[in-house]
Amino acid sequence: MLTKFETKSNRVKGLSFHSKRPWILASLHSGVIQLWDYRMGTLIDRFDEHDGPVRGVHFHKSQPLFVSGGDDYKIKVWNYKMHRCLFTLLGHLDYIRTVQFHHEYPWIVSASDDQTIRIWNWQSRTCISVLTGHNHYVMCASFHPKEDLVVSASLDQTVRVWDIGALRKKTVSPADDILRLSQMNADLFGGVDAVVKYVLEGHDRGVNWAAFHPTLPLIVSGADDRQVKLWRMNDTKAWEVDTLRGHMNNVSCVMFHAKQDIIVSNSEDKSIRVWDVTKRTGVQTFRREHDRFWILASHPEMNLLAAGHDSGMIVFKLERERPAFAVSGDSLFYAKDRFLRFYEFSTQRDTQVIPIRRPGTTSLNQGPRTLSYSPTENAVLICSDVDGGSYELYVIPKDSIGRGDSAQEAKRGVGGSAVFVARNRFAVLEKSNNQVLVKNLKNEIVKKGSLPISADAIFYAGTGNLLCRAEDRVVIYDLQQRIVLGDLQTPFVKYIVWSNDMESVALLSKHAIIIASKKLIHQCTLHETIRVKSGAWDDNGVFIYTTLNHIKYCLPNGDSGIIRTLDVPIYITKVSGNTIFCLDRDGKNRAIVIDATEYIFKLSLLKKKYDHVMSMIRNSQLCGQAMIAYLQQKGFPEVALHFVKDERTRFNLALESGNIQIAVASAKEIDEKDHWYRLGVEALRQGNAGIVEYAYQRTKNFERLSFLYLVTGNMDKLSKMLKIAEVKNDVMGQFHNALYLGDVLERVKILENAGHLPLAYITAKVHGLNDISDRLAADLGDNIPSLPEGKVPSLLMPPPSIMCGGDWPLLRVMRGVFEGGLDNIGRGAPEEDEDAANADWGEELDMADVDGLQNGDVGTILEDGEAPEENDEGGWDLEDLELPAEPDTPRASVNARSSVFVAPTPGMPVSQIWTQRSSLAAEHAAAGNFDTAMRLLSRQLGIRNFAPLRSMFLDLHTGSHTYLRAFSTTPVISLAIERGWNESASPNVRCPPALVFNFSQLEEKLKAGYKATTGGKFTDALRLFLSILYTIPLIVVESRREVDEVKELIIIVKEYVLGLKMELKRKEMRDNPVRQQELAAYFTHCNLQMPHLRLALQNAMTVCYKAKNLSTAANFARRLLETNPTNENQAKMARQVILAADRNMTDASQLNYDFRNPFVICGATYVPIYRGQKDVSCPYCSSRFVPSQEGQLCSVCDLAVIGSDASGLLCSPSQIR
Repeated sequence: MLTKFETKSNRVKGLSFHSKRPWILASLHSGVIQLWDYRMGTLIDRFDEHDGPVRGVHFHKSQPLFVSGGDDYKIKVWNYKMHRCLFTLLGHLDYIRTVQFHHEYPWIVSASDDQTIRIWNWQSRTCISVLTGHNHYVMCASFHPKEDLVVSASLDQTVRVWDIGALRKKTVSPADDILRLSQMNADLFGGVDAVVKYVLEGHDRGVNWAAFHPTLPLIVSGADDRQVKLWRMNDTKAWEVDTLRGHMNNVSCVMFHAKQDIIVSNSEDKSIRVWDVTKRTGVQTFRREHDRFWILASHPEMNLLAAGHDSGMIVFKLERERPAFAVSGDSLFYAKDRFLRFYEFSTQRDTQVIPIRRPGTTSLNQGPRTLSYSPTENAVLICSDVDGGSYELYVIPKDSIGRGDSAQEAKRGVGGSAVFVARNRFAVLEKSNNQVLVKNLKNEIVKKGSLPISADAIFYAGTGNLLCRAEDRVVIYDLQQRIVLGDLQTPFVKYIVWSNDMESVALLSKHAIIIASKKLIHQCTLHETIRVKSGAWDDNGVFIYTTLNHIKYCLPNGDSGIIRTLDVPIYITKVSGNTIFCLDRDGKNRAIVIDATEYIFKLSLLKKKYDHVMSMIRNSQLCGQAMIAYLQQKGFPEVALHFVKDERTRFNLALESGNIQIAVASAKEIDEKDHWYRLGVEALRQGNAGIVEYAYQRTKNFERLSFLYLVTGNMDKLSKMLKIAEVKNDVMGQFHNALYLGDVLERVKILENAGHLPLAYITAKVHGLNDISDRLAADLGDNIPSLPEGKVPSLLMPPPSIMCGGDWPLLRVMRGVFEGGLDNIGRGAPEEDEDAANADWGEELDMADVDGLQNGDVGTILEDGEAPEENDEGGWDLEDLELPAEPDTPRASVNARSSVFVAPTPGMPVSQIWTQRSSLAAEHAAAGNFDTAMRLLSRQLGIRNFAPLRSMFLDLHTGSHTYLRAFSTTPVISLAIERGWNESASPNVRCPPALVFNFSQLEEKLKAGYKATTGGKFTDALRLFLSILYTIPLIVVESRREVDEVKELIIIVKEYVLGLKMELKRKEMRDNPVRQQELAAYFTHCNLQMPHLRLALQNAMTVCYKAKNLSTAANFARRLLETNPTNENQAKMARQVILAADRNMTDASQLNYDFRNPFVICGATYVPIYRGQKDVSCPYCSSRFVPSQEGQLCSVCDLAVIGSDASGLLCSPSQIR
């Protein structure tokens, strides 16, 4: 059973499939009717007007209608397009069990607990017949698919067949008047429209369901006696043929399968059973854990079934419908109807090759599952699920193709899957012990070997190689060398398709397609909501695939799109040009012609085959919003321009492609302030001052105009702006313009006129205009503002502009790849030269010939269509524009013939390159990307407290950059300093950042820490050791050996930090002698250098001796002597302690310390954790802690969270390679 869709809901009592759309109706015990899309797995609609359970529901075959019947005695007819109930049919006096539309007439048949069956005309909305005769609840009633019969089942233990021929004759309006008269008589005097033809008795309990066979004169019924009975009928009588026993409880529903000779039944015993009609035996049983089944439905066209149960429903298939096939060159081998068949793509010839055996067992899903073909030996391997997985090997006689009659005995074997791996060798997977057996064509084992992963299937991956599939990954395994060639994490892969050159592979899973190289290097992944069915590579390296309802394409960069929709699923076998060859579910070969223009166009753009792109733009009808959006997204706005007529879209595309000329034309058409402003911004970016000026003039944006004239150094026009401001009586504008011009007299005049006499006085005085300042002083009288004493005034004068007037040669506007070519559309322009068409996107094309054009000349050139000869005038020296009353549009100073440009894209900042290339936290910090550096440290070392690392982050960042000053008017330029840079390095290749911390500095600090420890400066030593711990996460080393040294350094430093922290804590505890002794004792168990260990032992010995713990002191003395101390005083003191202790081996106080039992010290509570006790550790410094400390900050390194998951220290590029 292959479950396709499942829902969770209230008990499902009625089901109906739509004949065309992937929809199913489910009526629930709660009174709701649900409409589901079983292909997408979504609930489309719900209808809830019934009061109480809805037991019957049915879709109309052709109209947008469905009918439902419920426990409220109502039959409702609904229009699902209008989402409402059209009308209600009333007449039944009890629960309605089933409802069904007639396949041809406007009739509905309904069965009810009122012991009647009613037939209704849904067009006239009347009851046209009542069938009485049952003497208990009628559980179901249905029309015969072809004849004028109704079958019903009732709890009176009978199945009845009714003849409704008379009703049909009456409905089909008779032409003869006499007939009509007799019919009226019959109606008046109770004529009978429907008569009982047969009563089938044989069940011992109430019958729940009865159904006709779609074509044969058979009826099947299921009852509360747990039996399924098969009945046959002819014109005169009906009789019981056989009884199928096996259900353990009431049989709720039973039906014939439309396409196979089987009966499907379900029951309250929580099972669905499949029975063979010819052998009358059970084929298969599907059980649910807790849910009783109530209803079955079959799809009118497709091979789908549905079953409703206590907590929802399932849509399922009994058998796979995918034909097994293998493609080899121009031929296709496939299995169909117990024959191996051969199809030639070029001639479309289809022939039978050899019969293949039918499985001996009766269970389902035993047909061929996969097929593998060896062209040189003409041998075929067919795998199926028989016996839990087995294969058959057929060697086809050369002459038998086309005859198809020569039966031959196959060589068989058991195995999960079998594929050819060489000309005359095939591999078989043994799942039980995860071995692969290589066999020859005589079916003899040549070689055995175990696989690198526990595979559940194997596929061909080139000669001698296997692609092994596990639940969540695939690997390519070389059988000869026994090595893994490639490994890739994937969702569960169902099928794989190799490209023709075996360079690429498509891995198809249920809802995803992964494209990878032959070494399984991931290239792209596509996700589909609808199930992926098949695929094949076309000749251009595009992967064409099908879902349940579409044919789609996938380009090498992962872009995908729809080629066409499908009515029924197909399985692609080969793609040749614009023809797709495929097999359908009936095993028929079909050739579908597709329009490949869209994906060939996108592929040409992707591969930079611009000549193809050009010709396709000229000759094809590629249009639509989707294509424009695609071109824009992929950075080809100038191509999109040629598909667009809408001015706003053209304006946006022109700005994006840097084509000022078209942008100006569109802005004129639109003539809105916002568009002029945006045009000004883009023109300013390109340094095209003329257009900027024009845009500002159009919007009368005088402030921006003044500033533009200031930065371009156009003093004449600034003076004019001053006059305009005067005319407009704009005092602030006047003052600004005077300030930009550096005109002090004018400024004083403006301030004086505005009544700001003190400001006017100060301005005149500071700038040395004494005669004016004296005059103003006289006017001010006593209110003269005092100037600060002893200060030299600095004058507010505008800086001299670097360039004067005209456009700036700032931005070299590149000619687009499509330059010229697109302008000639419709003029029959010749194809572009190959080299030009294939030019790289960013290649600099020489544009010296247009650099010298003046604004005014552009127009003439546009008219002539001729490019200018040599032009020796310097840069873009454009003439100044006068300011007319109504400004004309200046022309952009760019190549006249070309209307399409690509503005060069800004390069990627070095810091971004560093972060993209590196997984090392230090390099991210150096790039200034602190948040990703912190994320990396958190992931690698579990670090949560970044406060101690803040200064190091800043040091790394500032240390990897240097700063240059350019002009006084421009910002400071920052430059990246790279590690290992030299003169011969390529300018385009970026090295990693230079780092201020290195390993040798840490070694120096370690020595200093040792020295401070020896000298008893514990606080200084602790500070040094902690700074080493803080620096290590931000260290980068080159070799694996150095990585090991760094890891070793963490352990060394961690021991010292722990020991020193305990010793410092001990010194604080004056009033707790027992705890003092314990901490001194634990210090001796830190892994210290020998001189420091001796000092620690001497310290512990002294402390314990003074506290009268002689026995413990003696233990330290012995350990001290074992270290062979070089200092004679130490040895002498130790011997004296041992002598004293020997006289009195006692301890005055009990310590939490047992030196005989190995232990580690908890870094937070400073208590011993003895061997065998549970502990947690810090993911960075590996200090150990008691379990209660989990989730706290490590008190040793003060960085990481105790017990958190971390991947480990990453401090070298060699760890990543």
